[in-house]
Amino acid sequence: MSHQTGIHATPELREFFAKARSGSVRLIKVVIVDEQLVLGASREPARSWDHDYDAFVLPLLDAQEPCYVLYRLDSQNAQGYEWLFLSWSPDLSAVRQKMLYAATRATVKKEFGGGHIKDEMFGTVQEDICFQGYLRHMTSCSAPAPLTAAEQELQQIKINEVKTEISVESKHQTLQGLAFPLQKEAQQALLQLRQRKINYVQLRLDTERETIELVHTNPTEIGELPRRIPKDTPRYHFFLYRHSHEGDHLESVVFIYSMPGYSCSIKERMLYSSCKSRLLDEVEQDLQLEIAKKMEIDSGEELTADFLYEEVHPKQHAFKQAFAKPRGPAGKRGMKRLIRGPGENGEDS
Repeated sequence: MSHQTGIHATPELREFFAKARSGSVRLIKVVIVDEQLVLGASREPARSWDHDYDAFVLPLLDAQEPCYVLYRLDSQNAQGYEWLFLSWSPDLSAVRQKMLYAATRATVKKEFGGGHIKDEMFGTVQEDICFQGYLRHMTSCSAPAPLTAAEQELQQIKINEVKTEISVESKHQTLQGLAFPLQKEAQQALLQLRQRKINYVQLRLDTERETIELVHTNPTEIGELPRRIPKDTPRYHFFLYRHSHEGDHLESVVFIYSMPGYSCSIKERMLYSSCKSRLLDEVEQDLQLEIAKKMEIDSGEELTADFLYEEVHPKQHAFKQAFAKPRGPAGKRGMKRLIRGPGENGEDS
């Protein structure tokens, strides 16, 4: 579908695209004028991408004219900053205009560079395109589709294959998710936990600064652990679980991701979920902190001594069946072997 309409970007727009990809521009509005793609408007970053979003995007959406909007996120991939591609086609615009913009959408992405585009959205009303609309879109995309039992089994097989395969694709998968940096105090606390100088670390996301901050490292026993879990906001917890198992005294680090249901905003749920895997990679690989168990909970009430023990040492449900010699056919002994002795069949003894 690329170049199907014969419409191309002007040299000025291509030059602006090259400048914008370096990160100096937050938003680019592209419109079709005289059968050419031209720059309609642009904005430079003021705050973080989520705070700039509605203030920058919504005023540029004309109620009667379609347009394209390229919006720069703060995340990056191997090619640079990642962008969101928005196609605006309001209900009140002319049918010919809607068709023209729909047919040229692939051209715009190719002119800008498809590798820079992380996601794209289409909207006919502002509720589709606004920040809350984008969060709804993200939630919808991340929700797994219903699977049959056979499909679930096949999916698990594919996941296991990906984990064991060493290739460009498998390396790429380890880079998914957001990477908020650990602040120095948080790093030091986790190192102290690795050295067994403390037994509890609680971390939170600073969504304004896009960092992972230390909340506290108060000494915590198992009975106190449920009270450490906030009821209104997500948190990351690292707990040194001291216990006995089969006569041995063990000290196992347990990671707990607490997410108190839908009392949190969609933005919080999305950010905490996206940052979790990259945080654990940094903790295990860079800080060399071995984690015995990773778990997700809704409420601190779940964190009983029995629950922790069963999570760290799950019961084995596999039973070996004693080998049984197969029985022969019922009522039959099979054919007899005939062994002739000397002197039979007329032979001399």
